[in-house]
Amino acid sequence: MYETLSNLDHIRLNFSQESLHALNIAIGFLMFGVALEIKIQQFKDVINSPKSAIIGFVSQFLVLPLLTFLIVIALRGIITPTMALGMILVAACPGGNFSNFISSLAKANVALSVSLTAIATVSAVILTPLNFSLWGNWAINIYSHANPDLVRPLEIDVYQMFKTVFIILGLPLIFGLTIGNKFPAFTKKIVRRIKQISLIVFTTVIVLALMKNSEHLVNYLKYVFVLVLIHNALALGSGYLLGKIFNRPLADRKTLSIETGIQNAGLALVLIFNPKIFPPEMELGGMAIVAAWWGIWHMLAGLLLAGYWTNFTFGLSRKAKAAG
Repeated sequence: MYETLSNLDHIRLNFSQESLHALNIAIGFLMFGVALEIKIQQFKDVINSPKSAIIGFVSQFLVLPLLTFLIVIALRGIITPTMALGMILVAACPGGNFSNFISSLAKANVALSVSLTAIATVSAVILTPLNFSLWGNWAINIYSHANPDLVRPLEIDVYQMFKTVFIILGLPLIFGLTIGNKFPAFTKKIVRRIKQISLIVFTTVIVLALMKNSEHLVNYLKYVFVLVLIHNALALGSGYLLGKIFNRPLADRKTLSIETGIQNAGLALVLIFNPKIFPPEMELGGMAIVAAWWGIWHMLAGLLLAGYWTNFTFGLSRKAKAAG
């Protein structure tokens, strides 16, 4: 199996510069749509009642990267180093605004979801490069020590990653916050349509990119599917469990789960295909396949989970009415 997966590293996904520019724009547009709905008051509310927000922040930027690191070390000898790096990079990325949509469907705490998305987006400018550099280099060193011929030295350009994250996430966030808070009436008219369009554009770009690489997905999806399934389930479960440990309300536990399990895999792809961060001669097929399938799977998993929780909550409401 390892020999089969090692072939992943040698494949080159078909992501043209035009595709990457389209993905950059789509992610920036998504972040702009999220930022339009973020109010300064939400940050004040988080400061006044910060417990769930702190748990969510720790879950996303500390617990998930740590658990991911432990998984990739446990799977050493089964998955390739670049697949491990793909998992770590996805775990280091912030949540996407798709999580707000899923939280709404799941009858979760949407205000907490939006606040955590805002906090994660701002923090990701620093913490995504930092987490990937820290856990990624540790993982690669361990893989290299296990088999010196297996892994080539990897130097992660943290500055380039910081710059890319700031341009794609930071600038749209600042722009959206400014418009949303200075022109609330205008924002109210356009925000719903912008969020709908941005979600459609982002999903279309991801799907088209995957269609161009359908041959590779068909050949390796059965292996990557299981890996991403386990990783995503762990992310969703760890967020919910942390909320339960700290005795948060059910709506908050749902949000913590969703915010930890819905990651901005599109950003991970943009970083992977940035030649200033990862030189083109590096063989990172496994890393790209993991991030690409994460981008599809977490949306499906989120919708399935929201459907389950919606029916579960509805069932509880009916039982409560019947008992009353």
